[in-house]
Amino acid sequence: MAPPENIETVAKPSSTFSNKLPRHAYVTFLAGNGDYVNGVIGLVKGLRKVKSEYPLVVAVLPDVPIDHRQMLEEQGCIVRQIEPVYPPENKELGQPPSKYFNAGMFVFEPNMNTYYDLLRTLKVTPPTPFAEQDFLNMYFKDIYKPIPLVYNLVLAMLWRHPQNVELHKVKVVHYCAAGSKPWRYTGKEENMQREDIKMLVKKWWNIYNDDSLDYKKSLSVTEESNDGVDIEPFSQVLSVVGKVHYVTAPSAA
Repeated sequence: MAPPENIETVAKPSSTFSNKLPRHAYVTFLAGNGDYVNGVIGLVKGLRKVKSEYPLVVAVLPDVPIDHRQMLEEQGCIVRQIEPVYPPENKELGQPPSKYFNAGMFVFEPNMNTYYDLLRTLKVTPPTPFAEQDFLNMYFKDIYKPIPLVYNLVLAMLWRHPQNVELHKVKVVHYCAAGSKPWRYTGKEENMQREDIKMLVKKWWNIYNDDSLDYKKSLSVTEESNDGVDIEPFSQVLSVVGKVHYVTAPSAA
């Protein structure tokens, strides 16, 4: 479904980062007007709980409503709208790569040459069931290096490969199993009555409801200047991407 046209691009980039220092940030993505905004709020409060020195950038599609964006900014998130770019339709699916990583959490170093090539490649890549995760695996299949499991615990590992999980060492939990989203949790789905699952859901809610982790803002992100941040190259390339094709894809969660 095409996004609504009446939502304007969120304001100028923040001056949070200095030109004199390496720029680092956590980045997550949000689409639609559903309850996934709660997950992002839980994420940023979790980062604040462990005293992360890096901000959370939330890349949103045009269909994320203004009130959800404001909720994120009030929690200290840097909200940036991106233009959706979809591969052409009616193409045959290719053979999946032999190695495969979960795109719920990964570390990368931004590079403009890679960025342009990603867009060029995306335009000629057929749709696949897991959208950006399949695409990133295809593009980086020869150079990516797996990150330790503790930085992306996919919950199914708890019952499929419990011998590989050291729960007390886990730093990032990926609530991607059916029924595991804490803000939707009922315990009715398969495996959701496990004690480790209930413990992780409870931890999420403890963080989400902790008022001491709310952002204490002194200046709105939308009011800050864009000193030293040049987004013109991104704006230029998005303007020449061409016709946008909206296609449906199953949830990777």
